[in-house]
Order: sequence, then structure tokens, then C-alpha cells
Amino acid sequence: MRNSIPSWIRVPVVFFIIVGLIEFFIDSGEKPAFIEQPIIMLFLLLVLLILIAIEAIVGSMDNILYQSLSEEAKAQYDAQKVKTPKIVTWIANSYKNLLGQKPIKEEHEIILDHNYDGIKELDNSLPPWWLYGFYASIIFAAIYLLRFHVFNGYTQFDELETEYAEAKIAIENYKKNAKDLVDINTVELLTDASDLKAGQAIFEANCVACHKADGGGSIGPNLTDKYWILGGGIKNVFKTVSEGGRDGKGMIAWKQLLKPVEMAQVSSYVLQFQGTTPAEPKAPEGDIWEGDNNQ
Repeated sequence: MRNSIPSWIRVPVVFFIIVGLIEFFIDSGEKPAFIEQPIIMLFLLLVLLILIAIEAIVGSMDNILYQSLSEEAKAQYDAQKVKTPKIVTWIANSYKNLLGQKPIKEEHEIILDHNYDGIKELDNSLPPWWLYGFYASIIFAAIYLLRFHVFNGYTQFDELETEYAEAKIAIENYKKNAKDLVDINTVELLTDASDLKAGQAIFEANCVACHKADGGGSIGPNLTDKYWILGGGIKNVFKTVSEGGRDGKGMIAWKQLLKPVEMAQVSSYVLQFQGTTPAEPKAPEGDIWEGDNNQ
């Protein structure tokens, strides 16, 4: 069967079948890897050219060995060859006629006079994969010249700027969804029940000794009134939890003990005390905060 199908048909077909099977098993559901990453496509094309070159070399070696046989051996070899299917024979003949190549048995007609140390030179046509590849490169070069140098098509710098813009958007989206990346500038008031419940657990484990469980205040200030020593609102409360209270007094900085998302959760929970009535409220401290909790 190997001899019945020309290498220029067999090798590319087998090669792309293998590539297709690989893509089928590793496909991520998006674009195939060799389209998504051009370097992989170039590598696969290089492998394909190498395989075709190997096939061409093997075919040439077969021709050399065939020519070295005696007439009797050639006849025996030809008699043992498997009959080629008609369709394959038609394709091969059409292919050879198109290129004007001489068959092996007629190569003596195109041997050049050039002779060096018994080695003679054939004046046969170029292999089709090389010839058509050369034509394709000329067409590609012409299109490339017009597209990028005449009509000012996009360049690598344009692609880089586009990728930078896409990466910036992706980073911003990631920051919105990644709670542990929150800081004083990006923190927002959390209202989800799971976040408030987590904030309550953190408050009860670390804050009730100074602020009481109902937020009425003990060593620490009252969290239920509108008076704030370091400012109210989610950003100020988050900063106070993160960096601590006033120098020399007040609570410690919790940024070494709590994750950013945990500080956001407990800060949001603390603001839930606003407007409630504790059992034993401590006297107001600080200044009245006129803003809202979202600030």
C-alpha cells in the first residue's frame, strides 16, 4: 500500500490526521493550540517539511538502487510490485504530466553532458512540493507587501498595544473578583449574607473584648452611634482595622493577622451596628460622620 500512494499525498495526510487526533484529545474547547499559538503552527509545518524531505530522500535512494540493478533484476522487481489502483495511477500520471517529469526508465534521455568522476547530472523538473511552495512564497510576499507596506496594515506594535489593553481589562476584572486583592482604595461595603456572617465570626473572636458583642463599646469606642474617631464609612473603617488606631493608644493593626478579604468582611459587619441600640452604650467619642457607609 505504501508504494501505491505517492509520498507527497501520503505524508501530509497522515501528518494532519495525527495532528487532528492530538487536538481532539487536548482541545480546551476554544481555538486549537496550533491556531491560538502561531509558533506551534510554524513548528508543525517545519516537521511536515522535514518528513516530506525524508520521504523524498528515501524515494531517491529507491531510484538509485533501482538503477543499480541489472535488467533481469529490474524485471523481477517490477513483476513483484503491487498493482496500483487506477485512481492513484491517474492522479500520479496527471501530476507527472503537469510537471513534465520523466519517469525513471526515461531518465537517460535527460542526462546532461556534465560529467565529474563518473557522476552525471539529470535535467529533470523540480519536486512539486518545492516548486509550488516557491510559487506560494512569491504570492504570499506580494500580498504581504501590499497589505502591510502599501495599505498600512496593522503591525506588531499595534498587536502589542491591543494585547496590553486586553491584559489591563483582564487585570481589572480579576481584581474585582479576587477579594484578597482588596485594599483601602478598592474596598467596598459587603452586603452578602455569607460575608457578613464571616465578619461576625471574626468580630466575635477578636473584637468583643474592646467593643462588646452588641458594639456598645468598652475599652474601645461605641460602634452604634454616628461619632467616629478616625472617620466612618467602609474605607475609613477598613483603614483603621488594617493600620490600627491612634499612635500610642487604640487597637492594634490587624493587617498582619487578617487577610484583606477578612478585614473587608469584619469592617462591613462593624458598620451593621450603626443605628442599633446596645444594652450599655458608651459615651460618644470623636466627630460626627456625615457620609454614608459606602464611602
